[in-house]
Amino acid sequence: MLKDEWVTAETSPSLALVKYWGKQQRAARNIPATGSVAVGLSDLSTLTYLRPLPADEGDRIQLGGRLQNPERFAPVLRALQEFVRKQGGSPPPAVEVNSENSFPTAAGLASSSSGLAALVLAYLHASRIPYTLRDAAKLARIGSGSASRSVFGGFTILPAGSEAAEPLFDKDHWPELRILILVMQSGPKRVSSRDAMELARETSPYYPAWCADSLQQVAQGRDALGRRLLPELGAVMRRSYLRMFATMFSADPPVIYWLPESVAAIHACASLREHGYDAWETMDAGAQVKVLTTEEQVGRVRSGLTEAVPGALIYTSRPAGPPLVNGTPVAPRGEE
Repeated sequence: MLKDEWVTAETSPSLALVKYWGKQQRAARNIPATGSVAVGLSDLSTLTYLRPLPADEGDRIQLGGRLQNPERFAPVLRALQEFVRKQGGSPPPAVEVNSENSFPTAAGLASSSSGLAALVLAYLHASRIPYTLRDAAKLARIGSGSASRSVFGGFTILPAGSEAAEPLFDKDHWPELRILILVMQSGPKRVSSRDAMELARETSPYYPAWCADSLQQVAQGRDALGRRLLPELGAVMRRSYLRMFATMFSADPPVIYWLPESVAAIHACASLREHGYDAWETMDAGAQVKVLTTEEQVGRVRSGLTEAVPGALIYTSRPAGPPLVNGTPVAPRGEE
């Protein structure tokens, strides 16, 4: 690998339609306690540049022009080095990484999913060793569970207890699907998703029921997605995110990300559905609301949400394609 060679990777964040929330007690391995079904979000992206550095310079990682603590990325970088050695390659002693998001970071928009996936894909490509997308998904999971899904794009599943996500369908499975992303608060969350997960696991009396119930929700969500039945998928989505938040609200101390604008958007979706429109909301750890609808109805749904939450920034997205490495789509079946 040439010292002055930069590798670029561009990835999309992964929105869980059926939620992953919580880790198995082997927390160091970052294994999900619940499964998830997800879609990549087009028009939102992380663009990452990576190049090797000499050992004496150490890892240098920037996000949005700001230097990051390299210890935050040490577990996934160590795993990458080990993987490259096992494949007969020579990992760089250190790396420089410059990463930019086209959307707010650490604000509940799954920036960790696209960011860690981009880092892993760029590193593996730069190392010039053979790998599959399942390899990349296993490595990305070490940094962020949802990053395992962002490696593929399209629609994915990350089963409970699994080391890697799996592709379900490509972006063309549901071309008329639209996702509206309402950003109520662009700054970082007060409590990180990882910390909130652990607090819920350790203190919420509802957490065991959440994990047990998730198996059924994943199965139902996967079936509705496969048949492209939006009302059925939407109903599963709502159960999943509301039950997930029940573990946060009942944690000790409680974790409450919602803002009045979040609640207004939820009520607006209910009103739109009462008037015959498909407006099925979901939320992740944060104040933002994501709404699934169709290409035919997206204008009316967006208008209704703008009326209800006039200050929100709204992105319109659709299912994302595969990540790009040096401008070329990553092979969908995992061959680099």
